[in-house]
Amino acid sequence: MQELIVNIAPNLASKLPDFYKALGDTMLMVLWSGLISFVFGLLLGVVLTVTKPNGILENKVVYQILDKLVSLFRSIPFIILLTWVMPITRALVGTVLYVRGAIVPLVFGSVPFFTRQVESALAELDGGLIEAALSMGSSPLEIIFRVYLKESIAAIARGTTITIVSLLNLTAMAGVAGAGGLGDFAIRYGHDRNMADITNVTVLVLVLIVCVIEFAGGRIVKKNTH
Repeated sequence: MQELIVNIAPNLASKLPDFYKALGDTMLMVLWSGLISFVFGLLLGVVLTVTKPNGILENKVVYQILDKLVSLFRSIPFIILLTWVMPITRALVGTVLYVRGAIVPLVFGSVPFFTRQVESALAELDGGLIEAALSMGSSPLEIIFRVYLKESIAAIARGTTITIVSLLNLTAMAGVAGAGGLGDFAIRYGHDRNMADITNVTVLVLVLIVCVIEFAGGRIVKKNTH
């Protein structure tokens, strides 16, 4: 394996420890920011759905505030958001560098996107199911868990897959700002030092990661589609 790498990508072969570290950093960024974004995005998506006009917990004030905040953060380009939230990042984790410093801006960049994915997924649900649950005396909490979330697993899985792939792209931009990861590795060696083989392998690895993510997401969607 080592000989194959040396023959195909000699520059990469001399930077393998850095490459493995960059790959690990990217995975850590995607894992932690993905988990946090999933929790907050799912929560906000549900709240927006149930508090919207004619929702089961209609509340115009809550809906309007959350809807405008989500739209605001979605409209900010990530590279600008990255620098804008630096004071918050430093206050929360003590640094704006490396993997720790990337988690906060990645969450700020992903939560609004995933919130809209969840909102769209729940909007696909047949209104008749909600009416039937209400007529049987189900509480709002029961409707949220037994109808909205249970019946929308496939659609939410699709949104989650799209969000993770998008998050992987954001980690590359975060790498340029000192977060590390594959994006930083490709720029620092592949671009700045003109080592094309490093850029090519990095792109190939990212494509393979995306394929694995989409395959796993597709399996979940297929399993929960009825």
